[in-house]
Amino acid sequence: MRMRFVGAVLLVALVAAGCGGDDDAEDEGQAPATEAGTTEAKPGGKPRLRKVGDFEQPVFVAQPPGNEDLYVVERVGRVQLLRGGEGEPVEALDISEDVSTDSEQGLLSIAFDPAADGLLYAYYTDSGGDQRVVEYRLADDGTIDSGSRRELLRMEDFAANHNGGLLQFGPDGLLYIGTGDGGLAGDPERNGQNLGSLLGKLLRIDPEASDGEPYSIPPDNPFAGREGDRPEVFAYGLRNPWRFSFDEESDSLYIADVGQDSQEEVDRVAIGEAAGANFGWSALEGTERFNEDQEAPGAIAPIFTYSRDRGCSITGGYVIRSPELPSLQGRYLYGDFCTGELRSFAADGGGARDDRPVGLQVPQLSSFAEDNEGNVYATSLDGPVFQLAS
Repeated sequence: MRMRFVGAVLLVALVAAGCGGDDDAEDEGQAPATEAGTTEAKPGGKPRLRKVGDFEQPVFVAQPPGNEDLYVVERVGRVQLLRGGEGEPVEALDISEDVSTDSEQGLLSIAFDPAADGLLYAYYTDSGGDQRVVEYRLADDGTIDSGSRRELLRMEDFAANHNGGLLQFGPDGLLYIGTGDGGLAGDPERNGQNLGSLLGKLLRIDPEASDGEPYSIPPDNPFAGREGDRPEVFAYGLRNPWRFSFDEESDSLYIADVGQDSQEEVDRVAIGEAAGANFGWSALEGTERFNEDQEAPGAIAPIFTYSRDRGCSITGGYVIRSPELPSLQGRYLYGDFCTGELRSFAADGGGARDDRPVGLQVPQLSSFAEDNEGNVYATSLDGPVFQLAS
């Protein structure tokens, strides 16, 4: 993973965030972890971190539509419920016996269906290391009914890293699934540009069962009906899109794709132009040529990259629209797992400019998340979950 690991705990934590690079190489510049806590508000409305709670390797936060409860996803295979978004957590789901946690594996996200009361979907790596997308239903007490499990999708995988792992419902009400290229280093199976593989892609499905199938293919998916191509594929050429997000105000899709050896990148495309988009991996790493035996026709260049002197594993990221964060309005918030530094850039006009630190640190930054009101959360594999507040 191109890291020098300090002890087994750091090994588990670092690879879980989808870090880049070659498994046999070393990193000389990992920033030391610092203890994160609630910070004081800064002049000019700059944000602070308000601790929501402590958990076991949290990697995501989700909220049902029309509900104030928060659900914290723990990589070890559990989901914790915070009733009303605060207080002591209640265990909502435990599938740890079914989840592998080697390297970057684990229970990696959940997503609530905005159009179906009580339905949610989970993305995890199973005991054999394959990726699964599974449907559950909320019980009357707000916990997740494990007996309601219905499997939608299983993706065979050959390595324990680059699992992708995010589920998000898009503005069109369909379920988007970010998948990594399968793992190891350098895209050895050349999945990124292979439209016959589900790996290294952004998939889009309608999760409702139809015609005896566990889900259906939206008829306007770009490769539906093409022989040899997987109809679930919506966009491709991705290495490890650990986190992605939609910004409806600017009609944009943002993907933070973890790099290999030299560049971390943020991709942006208009939502209406995202179908069939090619983001270049593994013919390209960011803006640089990578595998010479690969071509990436029509590849969309990233709007933002940074090199390994700034970090080693990008964690995306949302365009901030919450009125509670005036200093970040209209800016794309992101961070890096290895440094823990939160940064943002102006995201208007299609490009990226004025990249700068936010002034906050979240060691072992595993994810960002957004609730129904646009409030933004940051999770740390050290255990804390924070809300960004003014």
